[in-house]
Amino acid sequence: MALVSHNPATGKRLAVYRELTASQLERAVARSSRVQREWRELTPARRARCIRALGAALRSHRDALASLATDEMGKPITQGRAEVEKCAALCDYYAKHGSAALADEVPLAAPRQAHVAYDPLGTILAIMPWNFPFWQVMRAAVPALLAGNTVLLKHAPNVPGCALALERLFAKAGFPTGAFQILLIGTDPVARLIADPRVQGVTLTGSTRAGRIVAALAGAALKPVVLELGGSDAVLVFDDADLDRAAELGAQARLLNSGQSCLCAKRFIVVRSRLREFTDRFVARMAARRTGDPTDPATDIGPLARPDLVDTLHTQVTRSVRSGARILLGGQRLSGPGNFHATTVLGGVRPGMPAAEEEMFGPVAAIMVARDEADAIRLANTSAYGLGATVFTKSRARARAAIRALQAGSVFVNDSTRSSPELPFGGIKESGHGRELGAWGVRAFTNVKTVWVA
Repeated sequence: MALVSHNPATGKRLAVYRELTASQLERAVARSSRVQREWRELTPARRARCIRALGAALRSHRDALASLATDEMGKPITQGRAEVEKCAALCDYYAKHGSAALADEVPLAAPRQAHVAYDPLGTILAIMPWNFPFWQVMRAAVPALLAGNTVLLKHAPNVPGCALALERLFAKAGFPTGAFQILLIGTDPVARLIADPRVQGVTLTGSTRAGRIVAALAGAALKPVVLELGGSDAVLVFDDADLDRAAELGAQARLLNSGQSCLCAKRFIVVRSRLREFTDRFVARMAARRTGDPTDPATDIGPLARPDLVDTLHTQVTRSVRSGARILLGGQRLSGPGNFHATTVLGGVRPGMPAAEEEMFGPVAAIMVARDEADAIRLANTSAYGLGATVFTKSRARARAAIRALQAGSVFVNDSTRSSPELPFGGIKESGHGRELGAWGVRAFTNVKTVWVA
């Protein structure tokens, strides 16, 4: 069997990679388990030295890595460079501050003889998607490695070149051979890996469907799992919002990574009194974004990563229109080579339509109308997803009330949602459970051990 990468802007085949044989996979797992027993004995400060070197290696290879992501999954080149820089910043953060998250801790009001220690679990299986081929790997792998675990990465099959490039950089940064390994495999061996007693935890970023499968397998094996799944983030525009800021940041948030992000803004819920004003501004800003060659620094929106993703997205648009949504911008596939879909805005979206209920993974925005801010919050919370949300209002009191009421892993006020190395990242409901980044990411795959010394 083989993994084949294609350029989504041209449709041309880039490379063919041979999948690991059963014996090669067994050797990789055994190596990871063996190396982990040595890696865990190093101090967090010593492990952090490798992480600091990894950040430097990422920066020195930034342009090559960004070009690789552009070639394999169509990321606009300027966004690819920004992704690599963000990965390097994550390494800087954990190299400087991560060890503190692993220090022994005396809980509030604990007996003087007691403290809590954080021990690594062992080998962690990371199952990662293609849309941020470096960032999503790094935010899972770096804190796990800092904690003393080793990592086996099963990356998405359309970005094997990105995966192998990361493995080389980890080796260059001084991580021992086997601490971070790429598994060039399809989906069939995953169940056996999760069940393998040498694998002690699983982290997945992917679809809700994949999350259910992995969670069931991990549950059967009684292993901890972190799931960062789909999202249909709501942007709430109240009657006192700065509409220019909401429209500009809303377009920026919707079209990040050509709209292929779980944390993208997807549903724009606007109070009726400001609907027309916001819609005019938002459509204009969406229309101003340039779609085209992802290798051109002037391009804002590139191709979707695979042909089937264009099919799925266009079907969702068509079904929504048949249900009563109106096309305010775009609405069609783009002709010519590559996996391109027009930047699209749908108006008149109501609950029950695909644009309101499903994750739209591409440059398509849905505008919904609310009677007032309470109704806007209600509509936001009707989603099965709960990853992020944004509120635009000039009132601190209204913002505080919305923050308390919104069902999401993160809420941003007058700004667009994003992840940051210092802060916990994750969702609730069908967006998954567990947290990455910050101290929470370091401790996600540790044994929280109570120690009592008389």
